[in-house]
Order: sequence, then C-alpha cells, then structure tokens
Amino acid sequence: MPEDESVLSRGARAPDRILAYGPGAGQNLELWVGRGAQHRPLVIVIHGGFWRPDIDRSHARPMAEAIAAAGWTVALPEYARVAANPEPTLADLTLLLRQAPRSVAAHDGRVILLGHSAGGHLALWAAAGLGTPLTGTLALAPVADLLLAHELGLGNGAVSRFLGCEAVSRPDLDPRQMPGPVSPTTIIHGLDDAIVPPLVSESYVAAHPSVRWLPVPGAGHFALIDPRAPAWPAVLAELARWGA
Repeated sequence: MPEDESVLSRGARAPDRILAYGPGAGQNLELWVGRGAQHRPLVIVIHGGFWRPDIDRSHARPMAEAIAAAGWTVALPEYARVAANPEPTLADLTLLLRQAPRSVAAHDGRVILLGHSAGGHLALWAAAGLGTPLTGTLALAPVADLLLAHELGLGNGAVSRFLGCEAVSRPDLDPRQMPGPVSPTTIIHGLDDAIVPPLVSESYVAAHPSVRWLPVPGAGHFALIDPRAPAWPAVLAELARWGA
C-alpha cells in the first residue's frame, strides 16, 4: 500500500509565538499553547526528514497544532542539518533541551520529548546520552538502529549522509548500541511503514526491553504524525499517560 503523504503539504494555524533557544539565526522554536496546558508537561517535537538540510519543520506543524488543541504546550524547534557532519545537529538538540523548558511558559516544569523518523532517532539519542530529566520520550517510527538502517539502505543512504562515515564507526550515535534510555520511553510504529520498516524499531526494543513497544496495524510512516489518520489517537493516548 502506498504511503499517504498528504500531511506533508497540509497547512496549520500560525504558532502563538516564536522563541529563540540560542543565538544562531536558525536556533528558534515555534510555540503552540493549548487550554489548560500549564498543568501538563511541555511537549518538544523533533521533526524528521532523514536529517536532510532541505527538509524543515513545516510538515510537523499540523501535528504540533493538534497536540496543542488537546491541551498541551508544544514547542517545534528547527535544528541544524549539515550533510556528513552530525555535530551541529547534536549541539542544537543539547542546547534546546537545556534552554527550552526555562524559556517557555505554560507548562508544569516537566518535559516530554517526541520525535518522528530521524527526529525519533534524535529523541532516543537524547534520552540515552544527555542525562536530561525527562518525563517521557515518545519515538514515532524512529530510525532507532543505525546499523540496520544503513544495511537496509533507508533514505537512499541517509545514514551515511548524516554521519559522514559508516554507521559502524559511530556507536555513540546509534540508539540501539547506546545504553538504554534513563526516562520512560515508548516507541509507536506503523506495521505498514514502507519508509522505516518496523523491524528497525523491533531491533532497538530487543536490545532495550524496558522500552514500551506499540505496533499499530494498518498504519504507514506518516500516519503517526497525521491528526486525520486513524492511528493518531494512539499518539495522544500515550502522551496522556505521562500528562496526568
């Protein structure tokens, strides 16, 4: 079944604010604030796109808007994406997680990190490698095993383009090879995902069995970020588990 990509070009309402989390021109986040969000954690959404410089956060705006409509404050940051050099990406994510919770109001001080696809990889990397206190990490169809993703040729060689080397050379950036996450972590993956096959997440969960694994029958890669898709309630339900 072909992937439904309609969410990628769908519009969303303008964010309530745009805030800087660093001094760089691209170090900013778009903010949507939901009703009653001050009593819930801040949700930071890390967009996907196989770490490519030409794919920005715009496709994740419908998801951010929908999470805010469900009663959350949502931060959708942009972050550096430099071919063959992952370090600017990691530096931006590190700075973001340090600065965003103190820069953004309308949350209760807790933080949930949500990432999709390559953004899911970054969320899992942060959950294991940064030691940042998180209420939870929610990875949607993540590239959770870089070695396997490289072997499968996902994204026409996206892993090598991101790392600038073979995946075997950077176990420190491979969530499957890293220590398990220190915060509660859930992976949701559509079983009909033709872009990041679910076996990539299954490999990660086998290495880190404390991670909650929620396969979604009939869902493709983009269904998990599409508020109009039947799979969307599974995302909101998992957030609600941590938002009480």
